[in-house]
Amino acid sequence: MKPQEVVLKIENLTFGYTKEKLLYKDFSLKLHAGEIVTILGPSGSGKSTLFELIAGNLRPMSGQIEKAPFSQVFQDPYSSFHPSYTIENQISDVASLEGIDALCDQMGFERELLKKRAHELSGGQLQRASILRALLMKPKLLLADEPTSALDNLIQLDVMKLLLKTLDSVGILMITHDRDLAKWCSDKIIELR
Repeated sequence: MKPQEVVLKIENLTFGYTKEKLLYKDFSLKLHAGEIVTILGPSGSGKSTLFELIAGNLRPMSGQIEKAPFSQVFQDPYSSFHPSYTIENQISDVASLEGIDALCDQMGFERELLKKRAHELSGGQLQRASILRALLMKPKLLLADEPTSALDNLIQLDVMKLLLKTLDSVGILMITHDRDLAKWCSDKIIELR
């Protein structure tokens, strides 16, 4: 089996909002396509800050972050879609709609839901739309921030199975505080305190 492509490489990352209180000191991580690495920890431990650093919204004090093309699935799908436009409009703003029918089928997402606005969908439907948008962006790296926290248990399982289906070509870095979920799906768990 050939080694998978490295989609995220973090070397000696140091970051804190103040120099006195560092969230990360000499933190390193390597993620390959085909892997799920989960960042596990309580609120305030720096999980979302790590995604901000990877996305380039924050700058590290020191260290390096190299990443392949990425997309994100956010914790709150309602805040990641504009209320005035259809789901399809918002997906087509950032990605090609090529392959959308097959992906909708795979996700059990009814195609007609794409013609609706965010407030017309349930939390589970909207989170699936969020994953659909992220996957249509053809990322090599998927940043998933608590992708199932707003969903009931049955839909959580469906959403995670869907994410696992993408693993042949994508590496997933997931944030969660759900230890059972992390143990169930992760190749590696990094625990923050």
